Amino acid sequence: METVKILNVPFDNITMLDLLARLKSGGVVFTPNVDHLVKLQKDEEFCRAYGAATYKTCDSQIIMFAARFLGMPLKEKISGSDLLPAFYRYYAGDEDVRIFLLGAAEGVAEKARQAINRKVGREIVVGAHSPSFGFEKNPEECQYLIDLVEASGANVLALGVGAPKQEKWIAQYKDHFKTVTTFLAIGATIDFEAGNVKRSPKWITNLGCEWVYRLLSEPQRLWKRYLVDDMVPIISLVLQQKLGLYQPPYEIPTYDAQSEVQAKPLAPQH
Repeated sequence: METVKILNVPFDNITMLDLLARLKSGGVVFTPNVDHLVKLQKDEEFCRAYGAATYKTCDSQIIMFAARFLGMPLKEKISGSDLLPAFYRYYAGDEDVRIFLLGAAEGVAEKARQAINRKVGREIVVGAHSPSFGFEKNPEECQYLIDLVEASGANVLALGVGAPKQEKWIAQYKDHFKTVTTFLAIGATIDFEAGNVKRSPKWITNLGCEWVYRLLSEPQRLWKRYLVDDMVPIISLVLQQKLGLYQPPYEIPTYDAQSEVQAKPLAPQH
């Protein structure tokens, strides 16, 4: 599969439809955005976690613009918040596909579960849970979460606890699961599905201004992250790559296509 390397991230140049079909055989999907790209310049553990991803898709119209600027256009933007609804619609009629939602504040995942199942018309989401704050530092709670997901009968885990926590957790624990073969790192998507947070209108997203919409929605929480921590560094880094001056501080390990993911399909093949 063709990849487009922006800074130290090899993006899979893939369409949503192609990705959905490929996920029938399982896999781990991370959706890097601008914040990820900046964090991956200074967080070696985050880079190692990215090595667990079978697929790395673009979650930012700004990165789409950057790819064109660098002369390496990407086929399609595939964000976590677009991937989950596309996934449950694509597999709506496949009874072998069962999703567990893990993330968001207390009660929100359950609200999202009910909303998704109403849309699909069946219990495609078989379980939902909102973990405690700092759960990733508690091995006992992590094991409890694994047991909870396994007991539900899910074979798809959609984890939305924010980056880099969700990617690091999947990398650390994905091999502890016996029945889950598909892992989706989906950020704030559970809040969107529950109706707790509104997404920006499609035309704003297409203009590459979804970050502006979110900034205006939560200015006190997001202004420093978006304007200082992310936008200033990404412009500088992309210009460095354009001029051939960029030197990656860390390399993301190459995913081994012969790994166990291929041997553990999402559902029985018919």
